[in-house]
Amino acid sequence: MIAVVDYGMGNVRSLMNALEYLGCECVLTADAGALADAERIILPGVGAFGDAMTAIRARGLDEILHRVAVVGGKPLLGICLGLQLLARTSDEHGHHQGLGWIDAEVVRFPALPGLKIPHMGWSAIQGRQHPLLNGIAAGAWFYFVHSFHMRCADPATVLATGEHGVTFTAAVVQGNLAAAQFHPEKSQDNGLRLLQNFLYWKP
Repeated sequence: MIAVVDYGMGNVRSLMNALEYLGCECVLTADAGALADAERIILPGVGAFGDAMTAIRARGLDEILHRVAVVGGKPLLGICLGLQLLARTSDEHGHHQGLGWIDAEVVRFPALPGLKIPHMGWSAIQGRQHPLLNGIAAGAWFYFVHSFHMRCADPATVLATGEHGVTFTAAVVQGNLAAAQFHPEKSQDNGLRLLQNFLYWKP
């Protein structure tokens, strides 16, 4: 059973469809018991960082997820905004505190001549060897939609990088916590492979 965290932001239907395609039983939930009982957790997200953290705290999900994932060690995968929420802070529309599980800050792409923001569409990533990237070739393409990116204090946390004016964090891993800035559910075969790898990942 995979629990997809429901905090009222983002259309998760394509993610649920991808998980069901992989033969996975999944539930969209904000229930503490369901999150505790699930084998793995996915934290999705589309929208503004501050609004998302407000919604998460209003439902008590910050404490629930900390208990089951950070303390309990349950594998968790953040997707898109779900990656950014793992950071300490974000500069999106002001200064906001994140979940703080990864020592990182979320910053806007620099305003460079000819650089389109948001970074939207297909981009290649370069990753290091890790079970989450098994079967995914170097330079594989994934689908992105974001104006901000995570800047990690510890380079060892970075699982993969991309290029958009600057080198940015495309994926992270720290213990049982993993996250991708791209949308695996919209990234065709490579994205499905990453989701499948997460289903069998043993951190």
